[in-house]
Amino acid sequence: MTRAARRTERLPARAARRTRRILTPGTQERDTALVILKAALAATLAWLVSFGLIKATTPAFAPFAALMMIETTLYRSLLRSLRMLGAVLLGIALTTVLAILAGPGYAVFALAALAALLIGRWRRLGDQGTQVATAAFFAFSVFVSLNGAQEVVAQAAEIFAVVLVGAAIGVAVNLLLLPPLRLRGAAAAVASLAGGLRRLCQDMGEAMHEGRPDPDTAQRWGARTDELLRSARQAREATGTAQESTFYNPRRLLHTDRLRVRDHDRLIDALERAAHQAASIARSLSRADPDDGDTGPAMMARCADLLLTAADAWHVLEGWEDTGSPSWNPPVQEFHAAVERTDRAEQELEAHCRGDGGPPLDDPALPYGVLLVESVRLLDELRAVDEVLTASAAPAR
Repeated sequence: MTRAARRTERLPARAARRTRRILTPGTQERDTALVILKAALAATLAWLVSFGLIKATTPAFAPFAALMMIETTLYRSLLRSLRMLGAVLLGIALTTVLAILAGPGYAVFALAALAALLIGRWRRLGDQGTQVATAAFFAFSVFVSLNGAQEVVAQAAEIFAVVLVGAAIGVAVNLLLLPPLRLRGAAAAVASLAGGLRRLCQDMGEAMHEGRPDPDTAQRWGARTDELLRSARQAREATGTAQESTFYNPRRLLHTDRLRVRDHDRLIDALERAAHQAASIARSLSRADPDDGDTGPAMMARCADLLLTAADAWHVLEGWEDTGSPSWNPPVQEFHAAVERTDRAEQELEAHCRGDGGPPLDDPALPYGVLLVESVRLLDELRAVDEVLTASAAPAR
């Protein structure tokens, strides 16, 4: 069977899989499909109003404006509508003034293009600055067929009115038809970050139980913490979008038990700090002395126990956020129990370090002092997460 034939046979399976994901709430495919459907509906309604009801001579401005309003959040949709209307008004006003004063000639078009591009750089217009030039060019293409200042002014007023209608329809569709509420993204971001920490702590703990890891392995752990820190930045963006999606959103009234986005931010802060501690532990391990007798292996074993119990705690957080539960119901008791196990492991580690036969903590050439400090700090971040979960669960009960 040829490769093309095999691809043809797999098409129904891929289509069925994609369809299932589109029908599953919370998936990226479903969100994308909803945006496409809402954009098509908004553009169609804008065309019906501008061409069918208003009988505008330039009806295409309406669906164009409507499409620009279908955003990931209602807040962005409203902000974009204001900026776009301002940009379009500036572009139309600029072209109207030039067409009245000098006529729609080639030199006037060049001047209008230069001025529109300069105005579009105004920071208050944000990402809608390019619409100044777009509106100016479209308006100019209409003005070339008109005679006299009165016709130019009347046509400019109609264009702006059509744009206003299209923008209003786009915002209305985004507001009334399943307005986006991006809460799952925040939960998924925390789950992903907690999962990355769980895997890293687990790998480090298992390797340290077997003995001193080689420098290359420790460096690879350090590279993984860099990836975790990048994931933390992405998670912060996801929580920002989730928080933004609640602004002016009527659906938030149906999900009051899930609106804990600020607590997600606090969780990400603690997880990011924990990633820094894991990176410090990995760097210190790359300096461990392979000929350290019994001191090194005993210290490694106790650090390994702490990392493995920490991995269990991150696993609890990962599993809770990954459930897709419709309510904010953190596993306070399970996580607290895991933190207590990590606390006991840290106490055993510190007792070993402070007791007779413990490792030299004040020798800068050896990693033991750093291992102890970063292990304590890692436990501090687990306690910080425990406090966030306990405090945020209290009003939800």
